Amino acid sequence: MSPLPRVDIDKPKYDQNTYEGRAKHFFLVTNPLNIFTTNAKLEEARRIVQNYRAGKDVPECKTIDDVWRAKYLYDSAYHPETGEKQLIIGRMSAQVPMNTIITGGMMAFYKSNSAVIFWQWCNQTFNAIVNYTNRSGTSPISKPQLITSYCLATGGALVTALSLNRAVKNMNPLLGRLVPLVAVSAANCINIPCMRMQELQNGVVLLDDKNDAVGISKKAACLGISAVILSRISMAIPGMTLTPMLMNVLEKRGFLAKYPRSNAPIQVLFCGFVLIFATPLGCAFFKQRAEIKVDNLEDNLRDKIKKERPELDTVYYNKGL
Repeated sequence: MSPLPRVDIDKPKYDQNTYEGRAKHFFLVTNPLNIFTTNAKLEEARRIVQNYRAGKDVPECKTIDDVWRAKYLYDSAYHPETGEKQLIIGRMSAQVPMNTIITGGMMAFYKSNSAVIFWQWCNQTFNAIVNYTNRSGTSPISKPQLITSYCLATGGALVTALSLNRAVKNMNPLLGRLVPLVAVSAANCINIPCMRMQELQNGVVLLDDKNDAVGISKKAACLGISAVILSRISMAIPGMTLTPMLMNVLEKRGFLAKYPRSNAPIQVLFCGFVLIFATPLGCAFFKQRAEIKVDNLEDNLRDKIKKERPELDTVYYNKGL
């Protein structure tokens, strides 16, 4: 047996009942440096995690913190259910660098219709790859579902962006710079429910505090999906509002007129800086293991649980990301 302390590494390292604990967890999960990890290092992390789970010695680790580092590195590259290595640009660790380029592009080239079409297409293509990469191993996303969601979200984002660009053409320039945020928000409101339509139609599994299934709820699915939409939008808001404000100030002071080639680089770099913090902090707004009072469930499900498990006051479900 390993001399290291035995902890449940399949649960987050930090307390998920506090915002601080959730934020610390997601800072590790979304660490962009993990995408530069070599295959040899990833394989070593996978081996450490498997051996530690099995109660075997892990000589590579001197302390339990070394095990946690291997676990978060493993989680950054391998699917949590299937154990398969994920597409590199679909990993959570790729969120910051990929969104830096895409968000910066959307913010810098918002005036041209052709540029709007290109960058919104890039954004929704990236979202589709992320959704496919992180699909459920037990309830995988079907190809028709993925294609439908992709087309609807791309179409919704384009219609929103192009329509608003036309509407604000003669208004304050700052309003024009905020159009990409509205388009991204609209796309999230379409994309996420479409991708998780099976949950809305069939419900999500409810668990007790011992992780035993007690029922299936459509209401919990709606709450979880709504929380994910708000979380995704909250991740986009800082970069897509602070960047326009910064560029508006630089434009008024004549900096952009003096250095026109600095427009896109400044926006991309500033978006990247903001996203390093906004991504994990946005993910942390809601618990991954969400809870709902039995009294707030659908009438028939509430009555069923109260009859079979009268001691239960609260049940839990996986919100998703």
